[in-house]
Amino acid sequence: MNEQSAADAAPQAPVPRVPALSVRDLRKTYAGNSAQTRVEALKGVSLDVEQGDFFALLGPNGAGKSTLIGIVSSLVNLSGGSVEVFGTDLSRDREASMRLIGLVPQELNFNMFEKPLDILVNYAGFYGIPRAEALVRAEQELRRAQLWDKARMMSRTLSGGMKRRLMIARAMMTRPRLLILDEPTAGVDIEIRRGMWQTLREINAAGTTIILTTHYLEEAESLCRNLAIIDRGSIVAAGPMKALLARLDVEGFLFDIDGTLPARLPAIEGTSIVATDDHTLDVEMPRSMDLNRVFAALGEAGIRVRSMRTKSNRLEELFVRMTGENAVDSAAGSTAQVAPEPTA
Repeated sequence: MNEQSAADAAPQAPVPRVPALSVRDLRKTYAGNSAQTRVEALKGVSLDVEQGDFFALLGPNGAGKSTLIGIVSSLVNLSGGSVEVFGTDLSRDREASMRLIGLVPQELNFNMFEKPLDILVNYAGFYGIPRAEALVRAEQELRRAQLWDKARMMSRTLSGGMKRRLMIARAMMTRPRLLILDEPTAGVDIEIRRGMWQTLREINAAGTTIILTTHYLEEAESLCRNLAIIDRGSIVAAGPMKALLARLDVEGFLFDIDGTLPARLPAIEGTSIVATDDHTLDVEMPRSMDLNRVFAALGEAGIRVRSMRTKSNRLEELFVRMTGENAVDSAAGSTAQVAPEPTA
């Protein structure tokens, strides 16, 4: 066997896949009238989002999420660092990078007096997609968004949830490899939100990498496999969802009680038990503790538990711990209000 044949026969090492998004030491400072009014929105942020991932970017208002997304989508100029989209440097080849990205902003930014079909076809034309092909894609995306029956209606007549789905359909017209969603379900009811979750799962299963920002932490925990939490311009936690949630050493439960609670509640070492009303106990306990021990102590005190539920989702607890005083109410879908991020 000659040298060339031997080289051809030798097993080839797999070529590592570049991340869908790679951010390194990303910094952004908004200039003010003085040094005191300058805002350092990003302070050396680094993160990777792998191809095919469904990734959550979380943080309280003013944490830097919108600035980070704005830079990646080329709407905000960076002050330092680098951004690569599927290995393409954003600063060196902006046009090529942007062709790989679909952005669904939080604000509705289409012409309300246009029809959904026209909105999608005109958007595709802006990216050089021939009209015949754009019409085919528009029907595909409107059907996936369950909007085909509304294709020729005035967009202003659509419901809030329909308008949100139209935004996603428009972004998908360019067949982006990376889809960025900024609060895509804000302001829609839970039924519509869950329908949109299914659409996003289908898009991700088809191979599109998705980055999601949301204040509905149940949404992030349900959809995403990996996440990063940003606070005050820095990443404070990042990694697989399951691994980060495993860090929590305390669990909270609400116990519904048969009958009326006694005046004196049992004391269990390492556990906090508080009556929120005459028929409900708020219990916090170490993850390592056996629940049977709690039930036994309550039974000895004559307290019978009828049902139990988790007090808050685990991601909410992690979020609160990682962001300090910037607590979040996931049920209401809002965060504690802090100064909003400046616009570019």
